[in-house]
Amino acid sequence: MKKNKIKITPSLLSADFGCLASEIKKAEKAGADMLHVDVMDGHFVPNITLGPFIVRAMRKVTKLPLITHLMIENPEKYVKEFAKAGSDTIIFHIETTKNAKALIRRIKSLGKKAGVCIKPKTKVSSIRKLLPLLDEVLVMTVEPGFAGQKFMKSEVPKIREIRKNFARDISVDGGITYENACEAAAAGANVFIAGTYLFGAKNMKKLIAEMKKIKVCGN
Repeated sequence: MKKNKIKITPSLLSADFGCLASEIKKAEKAGADMLHVDVMDGHFVPNITLGPFIVRAMRKVTKLPLITHLMIENPEKYVKEFAKAGSDTIIFHIETTKNAKALIRRIKSLGKKAGVCIKPKTKVSSIRKLLPLLDEVLVMTVEPGFAGQKFMKSEVPKIREIRKNFARDISVDGGITYENACEAAAAGANVFIAGTYLFGAKNMKKLIAEMKKIKVCGN
């Protein structure tokens, strides 16, 4: 298996939206590799966040890749708008679509990378046939919908199972800290999405530098 670079991705859901541009610059200066944008519709998850117009505003103030995580029903209806707004990677939940292959092709036809996410209780078998088509797999280590939840160790075996057949990015999202990132990396994850842990830190730059030193299984 090829080496997978550690990538740290602050989740903007935990940023101060009253000064979003400065929060984005703060993450850039701290060494973030990408920025994670959670989109929630109040249906698939019990919360509502933002739409393409906010992604468009983010795109104007950063050159970092924007990873848009669609926690929404009927993602097919919205991928074009998020692509036009400036998303670099669009990740959808396998639980929200009846034709995942067609959706992946649609995302790639828009010139974007495609990822799929599985939430707790969703089996890896649901995405196994899609792995050759994907740029990224996201394993939720909390129930999607709200920031500040605790990391679920029960999801770590999924990372190991996916890594056996997938050489690209495996990301984890939910309650991420340095300690459990090490555990996830030992199973094969290489992209760590953290919100509260990073934006709530006194020294985000130091935390990101420490996390980038984590060793990924197989590297």
